This record gives sequence, structure tokens and C-alpha cells, in this order.
Amino acid sequence: MRLVGEDGQQIGIRTLQEALNLARTAGRDLVEVAENANPPVCRIMDYGKFKYETAQRAKESRKKASNVSVKEMKYRPKIGKGDFDTKTRRVEKFLGEGNKVKVTIMFRGREVQHPELGKKILDDVAATVEHVGKVEFQPRQDGRNMVMVLAPDKQAQARHRRRLEAEAALAGGETLQAGSAD
Repeated sequence: MRLVGEDGQQIGIRTLQEALNLARTAGRDLVEVAENANPPVCRIMDYGKFKYETAQRAKESRKKASNVSVKEMKYRPKIGKGDFDTKTRRVEKFLGEGNKVKVTIMFRGREVQHPELGKKILDDVAATVEHVGKVEFQPRQDGRNMVMVLAPDKQAQARHRRRLEAEAALAGGETLQAGSAD
């Protein structure tokens, strides 16, 4: 078998017994790293430490991975202004948290004959939250429901945040000027 040392240097081709003896004298483990190679490749290493470091790297990569969940908000074609505003604020909050939002219009009875009402509501929702999200899937009829998916838009959120900060700074400057005039 081909033997590789702890620091990655090539030791050479050795018999199994020689490789085991070298690993024991170093106080390390002999680990087969490429069994399909000709000859098989083994490495002298601390296997416990190797497993621990691998687990830590996997844990770190899972921590960095973003968990995007899909939230759902349901509307009706005859929704009132107050309910529309409340639900749309919730959609805005979900998008601000980095979640995707599935917006559903539920039709009952003969309402399904007027899909343009549902389309108008979905367009209004998309227009209202365009500063934090973008339409990922355009509205489409799905049986008695019309569905649209919104996704968070990081660039739009950053632009909106900068605009709000500028407005706040402007409003703060006007307040200071008005206060100093007294």
C-alpha cells in the first residue's frame, strides 16, 4: 500500500505490517483514504481528531446555511381595506425576516368566475411590498385558488432602508432648525 505521513509527505509503498508499525510508533492511527487506488492509499493520522474537525466544519456550514421557509397568507376577493392592510403588513414582515411568502386568493362559489378580482388583489400586494420583496412566481389559477409567490429582495430592502434613513435625517434636520428658531 502507498503510505502518507501525518504532515502529508509521501512515505512510499509499504506492506500492511510496516505501515501499522510506523503508525503505532507515532502513536497514531492508520486510515485507508483511497481503497480503489492501485495500490490502496493509507494515511497515518489521529482519527479521533480528524472526525472531530470534520464534525465541526459540518456544524459551521449548517450554521451559515440560511433556512428559508415559505409562509402563506390567504386573502379573499371581497376583502376589506383594513384586513388587506393588516395582512399585507404581515407579508411585509415575513419578507423582511427573509422568508418567502405564498399569497393565496381563495374563491368561493361564483367568485371563481371573476379571476380578475383576485389578480388585482395580488398585484396590489406585490406593489405594496415591492420595497422588500419581488414576485418569484406570477399569479396563476390553481383550482378554486389563485397563487403567487413572493421572495425577499435584498437590494430592494437596502434601497428602502437608505431612503428611510435619508428621510429620517431630513426630518431630523427640519426639527432641529424649527427648534433653534424658538
